[in-house]
Amino acid sequence: MSAVANLAADAWSSMLRVLLHYRRSPGLLAVSLAVPVLMVVVFGYVFGSAITVPGAETGATGASGATDAGHVDGYREFLMPGLFAMVAVNGIMPTMVGAARDVGRGVTDRLRSMAVSRTGLLLGQTLADLLVSVVVLALLAAVGLVVGWRIRGGAADAAGAFGLLLLFRFAMTWVGLLLGLAVGKEEAAGQLVFAVFPLAMVTNAFVPTGGMPGWLAAVAEWNPMSAVVQAGRDLFGNPSAPAAAWPMQHAVPAALLWCAVLLLVCGPFAVRKFATHGT
Repeated sequence: MSAVANLAADAWSSMLRVLLHYRRSPGLLAVSLAVPVLMVVVFGYVFGSAITVPGAETGATGASGATDAGHVDGYREFLMPGLFAMVAVNGIMPTMVGAARDVGRGVTDRLRSMAVSRTGLLLGQTLADLLVSVVVLALLAAVGLVVGWRIRGGAADAAGAFGLLLLFRFAMTWVGLLLGLAVGKEEAAGQLVFAVFPLAMVTNAFVPTGGMPGWLAAVAEWNPMSAVVQAGRDLFGNPSAPAAAWPMQHAVPAALLWCAVLLLVCGPFAVRKFATHGT
């Protein structure tokens, strides 16, 4: 059997192992599906009444009630690409904890002792996560449509936006794998999860960067997640706030560049860490 066939077979087996874990842990899958719905409710309804996005007010004339409703609906259209990107960033968490759990329980050592493709084993884990994320993104998009979000661009642009989100999620899972293998302990990985929140919060996902201090706005606008969010807004045709940084002005190329950098750096290092763990 060729090296490519071996890699594909090992990736398939690894993917099935992760999917079976989801099947045997319905609570984990339920949380994965419920969190996006809760995010729409919390951010869309609670924050939406207090945050103003330039150009996002739909129905801004007329009675006071109509103005308020238009303001909130406009914010939800601004918000949804940010929530999509947050789902992608959340790919770090389960893969990081899962990789650290496998190291701590000796599963990684047993797999390393077998005549299997290291790349294929890790690739299978990332592909399994990608399948789960397709379901989560589909549910989040359905909830967004219910609460007033709309795709205002063309079908090809929308497909490109979802494809970019899945690519970013794929890159994030490799980041999670590298961190989990490096940490090696499930408890430590669980604590490290809290370090992911700044990555998601210091962005343009929930509020425009124009109201931030200059240094913080620069950090937010050069955050990889911000490029993905802005690219999503551009491709979906949703409102966005003005920003001068290069990634905000060229969001799609910037997002693709970030994904390529993350994959080229984290992918090989994760495979190397897996292959040399404990040696």
